[in-house]
Amino acid sequence: MSAFPVELKGVSTRFGRQWVHKGIDLAVPAGEVVALVGGSGSGKTTLLRQMVGLLTPDEGELRVFGEPLFSGSRQMQLARRRRFGMLFQHGALFSAFNVFDNIAFPLREFGVVDEGLLRDLVLLKLAMVELEPEVARRMPAELSGGMVKRVALARALALEPELLLLDEPTAGLDPDLSAAFVALIRSLHQALGLTVILVTHDLDTLAALATRVAVLSAGRILAFGTLDDIMNVQDPFIERFFHGIRSQAALARGQGAG
Repeated sequence: MSAFPVELKGVSTRFGRQWVHKGIDLAVPAGEVVALVGGSGSGKTTLLRQMVGLLTPDEGELRVFGEPLFSGSRQMQLARRRRFGMLFQHGALFSAFNVFDNIAFPLREFGVVDEGLLRDLVLLKLAMVELEPEVARRMPAELSGGMVKRVALARALALEPELLLLDEPTAGLDPDLSAAFVALIRSLHQALGLTVILVTHDLDTLAALATRVAVLSAGRILAFGTLDDIMNVQDPFIERFFHGIRSQAALARGQGAG
């Protein structure tokens, strides 16, 4: 793996006349869990979607595993895309597919296994996210919110990626389910040697998972470092986001869980 699986150099993005990002520079070290935080409209999810090629910045360069995301032949681009997986905020499961076919979808799409091996691989991914084999027969509408997240995570891990991107992974979960999902992500990060980038507004999640934090503000990376580094930055946004009474309590809970 590249020393920096994701690198952004001078990335700028606008919607209409409004610049959301202006000259973002960020290098995500291999093996880290990097949390992207910022206020509403700061472009956190936009940045995450650009990292996987769902959106294209207006200016600047974005490199994945040391190479421009869209460089090379179609085969080279597909091979690069197999090296990362993404968990969308609400799971984004295919409603017409059962759980088995949702997890099998990327395996079939990339043609990496024959149908004879498919069943074993899908059940392995279900086990990795702590779900029983019989869940494979269920439709997404039959799943609880926590199960949807786990099935979506299993699908994101189907191709055994090196890089995992998570958009608000604990959004919509109650505190107990959220803590259990965070613990699962933490154990998978350690067991699989993943690099993880997540967008979150939840300070419990951030404190329990993140090894580094990137703070987006006013279209740029305001600060990047460990949580302790960030807490020592003198800035009005950081003061509001990290130093309020409720924020301090959440960070304490999260660090205790981690």
